[in-house]
Amino acid sequence: MRFGFVPLAQAMGAILAHSVALGDGRLRKGCILGPGEIGRLQAAGLTEVTVARLDAGDIAEDAAALAVARALVPNPVAAGLALRAVGTGRVNIHADVTGVLDLAADLVDALNAIDPMITLATVPRWQRLSRGDMAATVKIISYAVDGPALDAACDAGAGALRMRPVAMARAALIQTVTDADDGEKGHRAIQKRLSAMHVVMMPKCLVPHREAELAAALSAASDVDLILILTASATSDPQDVGPSALRRAGGQVLRFGMPVDPGNLLFLGQLGSVPVIGLPGCAKSPALNGADWVMERLICGVPVTSADIAAMGVGGLLKEIPQRGRLREAGPMNGED
Repeated sequence: MRFGFVPLAQAMGAILAHSVALGDGRLRKGCILGPGEIGRLQAAGLTEVTVARLDAGDIAEDAAALAVARALVPNPVAAGLALRAVGTGRVNIHADVTGVLDLAADLVDALNAIDPMITLATVPRWQRLSRGDMAATVKIISYAVDGPALDAACDAGAGALRMRPVAMARAALIQTVTDADDGEKGHRAIQKRLSAMHVVMMPKCLVPHREAELAAALSAASDVDLILILTASATSDPQDVGPSALRRAGGQVLRFGMPVDPGNLLFLGQLGSVPVIGLPGCAKSPALNGADWVMERLICGVPVTSADIAAMGVGGLLKEIPQRGRLREAGPMNGED
């Protein structure tokens, strides 16, 4: 592609590189200069203009963006994604189902390394999306790109994106309580999270904050795809009430603790074939916490292992929440304000 100033006499059929204000209106960048446009530029007293002109083998920006998007998502229905061409060298890719975005980061990186003019930006892997939310955007920066470079980018990113739709239907929340706690705050917060993913939550279940009673409630939970435990006191050890009750009910604890803050005191387990999440106390707040990352993946049928949780530390320092009883920063140190 050739780019630069040319006399108006040589601009016929070229792409206008920059918008031009005229007495009778405006010529928008990206328009093809035909006789009418050239006449308007001449009438405004211009003698030259900045244009882009395609060479043989160049692919125009809109066609190139669409080619990349189709390579990323060759079967939109199967991938749960929708391609929306918006022009100016851009195609947005939206979720067509509620779920989490699965992407191959190495393929995205490889695509973006082919040619700086060919770009793909995505939300983070495993980001929860509702139907209609944007998952990624393809943008061709220049007015055209070299055909072989486009082919290489399409090959590099082939099949890199897909949604993992919601795969669970019903979840149970079991809360341990002390004194006169009605469990309503935790119930509302978790119900809101589950509703966003179209998962039905079973009626409120409250038991005393004791191992035996919690174990009995766990054993009684049936016809659910996921069990959530929210204890009256923070789970501070693998032998605490929540993990011990799960083992007593015949389940197993697969992981205690996670490198995400807020969310450190999560534990992950299994009761028969049903995943169990011991929620940290911060789950009573609507703010994002580490439990959301684990719960959303499991709800979408994505296995979560101890190693997966261990790998959540990069990016795991989340926003401080006002409801937090003990802030990360306790106060000034070494005389600092």
